[in-house]
Amino acid sequence: MSPMWAFFSARLRMWLILAVAAPLVGWLLGRIGDLIEARRGPTSASRMLKKGRDFLGRRSRGPLAPRPTADRTGSRDAGLPTR
Repeated sequence: MSPMWAFFSARLRMWLILAVAAPLVGWLLGRIGDLIEARRGPTSASRMLKKGRDFLGRRSRGPLAPRPTADRTGSRDAGLPTR
């Protein structure tokens, strides 16, 4: 650990971990799981690594967090008036 880390507030340190470290670790877990699955097929190890990616993805914040997908219901949505 660098001495500079000690000068950050606890809230800023937590935000940095959630905004930068968690998405990167989640991506790495998913990538390793994908490589194992491509080589040997679905195994318990590849499934656990992918679950780790999903878990960290749900808890990530900031610029590296996964973006919500667009709603594809379109005009079939009950809340939208039809023409």
